[in-house]
Amino acid sequence: MKSDIEIARSVEMKRIPEIASQLGISDDDLVHYGRYKAKLPLHLINESTLRKSKLILVTAITPTPAGEGKTTTSIGLTQGLNRIGKKATVVLREPSLGPVFGVKGGAAGGGWSQVLPMEDINLHFTGDLNAVEKAHNLLSALIDNNIQNKKNNLGLDARTIRWKRVIDMNDRSLRHIVIGLGGETSGVPRETGFDITAASEVMATLCLSKNLEDLKTRLGNIFIGYTFEGKPIFARDLKANGSMTALLKDAIMPNLVQTIEGNPAIIHGGPFANIAQGTNSIIATKMGMSLSDFVVTEAGFASDLGAEKFFDIKCQYGGLSPNAVVLVATIRALKYHGGIKLADLNTPNVDAVNKGLENLEKHIENLGFFHFKPVVALNKFSSDTEDEINAVKERCDSLGVKVALSEVWEKGGEGAIELAEYVVEQANSCTTCFQPLYKFSDSIEEKIEAVATKIYGAKNVEYSLAAKEDIKHIQSLGFGDLPICIAKTQNSLSDNPALKGRPTGFTVKIREVQLASGAGFVVPIAGTIMRMPGLPTIPSAELIDIDKDGNISGLF
Repeated sequence: MKSDIEIARSVEMKRIPEIASQLGISDDDLVHYGRYKAKLPLHLINESTLRKSKLILVTAITPTPAGEGKTTTSIGLTQGLNRIGKKATVVLREPSLGPVFGVKGGAAGGGWSQVLPMEDINLHFTGDLNAVEKAHNLLSALIDNNIQNKKNNLGLDARTIRWKRVIDMNDRSLRHIVIGLGGETSGVPRETGFDITAASEVMATLCLSKNLEDLKTRLGNIFIGYTFEGKPIFARDLKANGSMTALLKDAIMPNLVQTIEGNPAIIHGGPFANIAQGTNSIIATKMGMSLSDFVVTEAGFASDLGAEKFFDIKCQYGGLSPNAVVLVATIRALKYHGGIKLADLNTPNVDAVNKGLENLEKHIENLGFFHFKPVVALNKFSSDTEDEINAVKERCDSLGVKVALSEVWEKGGEGAIELAEYVVEQANSCTTCFQPLYKFSDSIEEKIEAVATKIYGAKNVEYSLAAKEDIKHIQSLGFGDLPICIAKTQNSLSDNPALKGRPTGFTVKIREVQLASGAGFVVPIAGTIMRMPGLPTIPSAELIDIDKDGNISGLF
C-alpha cells in the first residue's frame, strides 16, 4: 500500500493557471508562487455572487487517537461533487509546523483525497504563518521597547501584560520564560513566554478580517494591558497596527492550490479550534463562494469546538449562512468512545459501537441547535464489519439522519458519490435554516452557559473568583457584547479529557476569562489549555527526511 506522499508524487499536477481557469480567474489576476501555487487578490470576492453559492461545513465526532479523517473527507467530498457535475471548491486551513513535526505528521488530507503540492502545504507554503509570527512579535518588541524607554513611554504596568511571543513550533521549554536580563541596556526583566503561532491573536484576527483596512483596525484593537494609573492600552496606542498590517499585506490573500483530482482548493489561515475559532478565514470562504457553486469547508475538532465557533463567531461576523453539514465518524472512533482500548479497535465489537454511538448522537443533537440535520459520513476502514456498519445506519435511521459510506482515502471522489448526492439534496432544501446559538448582545455569562449546557451537555457552570473579576474588567472596557470562544480540551465533550462518550451531570469550570479584542471575541478558559504544545517522545520530525535530489519523505 502506497503512503500518502507516494500517492501524491504519483500524480501529475496541473499548472496553477489551469486550476484558476476552472474558477474563471485569468492568469493576470494570480500572484504566482511557483508553478503550482498562487495567491488570489481580494477584488475577486463578489458579495452578490456568493449569495448564490452553497456552503457546506464538515465537522466530526469527538476526536480520538485513531483519527476520523475530517480533512480527507472534505477534500474527497469536493472531488465527489465535481464528479456529479457540480462546480465545487474546498476551502481549508493551513497546517502548522508544530503538529507536522509533532504528532500528526501532516494535514493535507490522505490517500486519494489530498491537496497538492502536499510537501509545500505542510511546510512553509507561501509564508503566511511566518508573516503572522513576525507581525505578532513586532508588537511584542514594541511593547518591551516602550517599557524600556524613559521618555515617550505609556507608563505600562508590566504586571498586567498578557501578550507573549510566538513561534511556529512545538517547544515546551518556551512556555514560561524571563526576558530583559543583562542590565539596563537589555530591557526590563519580566515574566512572559511563547505560544505557538496558530494560537496567536494575530492569526485569529487575520481570519476574521474583511480586508486590509479592517485588519489594520482590528490589530489596533488588540488589548495590551493597563498603565500604573489603570488606563487600558491597546496596540493602536503603540502605533503598532500600521506596521503589523504591512507585514501581512500578502498573507491576507488566500492561497490557490489543487486537489489530487485537479479540482480547485483554497487554503488560508490556521487558528486552532480548542483555543481560537478553528476555521479558515472569512476572506477565503467568501472567495470560494464567489467563484464556485458549492464550497466545502471544515472546522477544527468536533461540533462542540470548531463547528460551534464556525457558526457563532465566523458566520455571524461574515454574514454567512451555511446550507448543509457533514458529520464525520468512524467505526474505530465509535468503539473507542464505547470503552475499547486503542490497540483493540480492529477487533469487531458491535456492543462497543452501540455504546459509542451516544457520542455521535450528541453531535447530531448539537447541530440541531443550529437548525441542521447533518449527513453522517462514515469513513470506512478495512477492519469494519457489516454488523458494525449496520448498527450505525440503524441508529441514524431512527434519528432521521442519512448515512453515507465514505471511501475517499482509497477511491478519491468516486468514494464520495453517495455522500455528495446526499449533501446536494440537503443543501438545496436548506436555504435559510441556519440560526446561531446566542445573540452577541446576551451577557457574557449567558453566552457561556448557552454553549456549556446545550453544546457540551453540562449541568451547570462555575466561575472562579479570578474569572468573575475578568468578566467585570471586560465589561468595563466595553467588550461585553463580543461573542465567546471557549478554550477547552478537544478530547471530551466536557472540560475533562478523561470523560469519553457522552458525559452527563458534569460542571464546566471557568478558571479565567481573557480578552481577544483584536479578533473580536472573549475567551473563557475551562480546564488547563496549552497554547504551546510539546513534542511527543518520538516526534514525526524524526521520520521526515530529504534526499540529495530534494525529495522529501516521511510526511503522511
